Amino acid sequence: MPAPDHQQRLAALRDTIADIERKPALAETPDRSLDTSDGSFPRLSGGLMQEIFTDALRNGGASLGFALGQAKTLLTAKRMAVLYLQLEKDGQTFGLPYGPGLKSFGFDPDQLILVRANDMRDLLWVAEEALACRAVAGIVADIGAHPEPLDFTASRRLSLRTAESGTSLFLLRYGTERQASAAHVRWRLSPHRSGRRPFDERAPGAARWRLELEKGIAIRRNMDWVLEWTENGFNSLPDWKDGLSRPAARPQVSRPHPAFLANGLSQASRSRSQATAGAL
Repeated sequence: MPAPDHQQRLAALRDTIADIERKPALAETPDRSLDTSDGSFPRLSGGLMQEIFTDALRNGGASLGFALGQAKTLLTAKRMAVLYLQLEKDGQTFGLPYGPGLKSFGFDPDQLILVRANDMRDLLWVAEEALACRAVAGIVADIGAHPEPLDFTASRRLSLRTAESGTSLFLLRYGTERQASAAHVRWRLSPHRSGRRPFDERAPGAARWRLELEKGIAIRRNMDWVLEWTENGFNSLPDWKDGLSRPAARPQVSRPHPAFLANGLSQASRSRSQATAGAL
């Protein structure tokens, strides 16, 4: 028969476990399945940790644009800020978000807070601490490929803190390899040819992305999209790779004849005219 002190410890342990299970982070996971039968891109709620993978580092701007586009929809009167976390050495190499560019994107630069950390451990610490702030709508962290401090344990801790706080965390990742993580959603992103201007089809238009869902929420029917940015947010376009809506082919422009060929044609024309005049 267990000793009284042993029974007391068991009872205290049961109370502790019951208290943990009542917390939102470990509560029963809500149904995150979304119906996109009309082909539109779903508007995801806050409290998600999303990994955004792109194959090459040169596509980092496209990944940042997609993350900020989602974070913009999470801004409210109470959650007024978005954090962008970056290593100091990466900021010196790749630069920082450009204020006028953010404005043209529809994002108020005053609502973006830039944080530059010395190393990856500091960056992850800032992310975890910022998730507890109720004034933050989203956090965009430029992680890179597979930093050692971001193992599955650290990923799980960030995922739990994200779900508990209701603040979304967007991890920008690069490369084709995947490691185990506790992210709620994982995207594979690649830049797409931009839209066209109505009066100058050669000028770059609205930003576009090709997006593929690799892990996470259950989305009925659609698993990949071609998205275009508009003043109202993301607009889902028909998938051109399936031939649903390919751009109309441009008519071929007649090219000028080479000089020697044009000269030969003019000589042939003169010879024909002279022969006709001689016959007459």
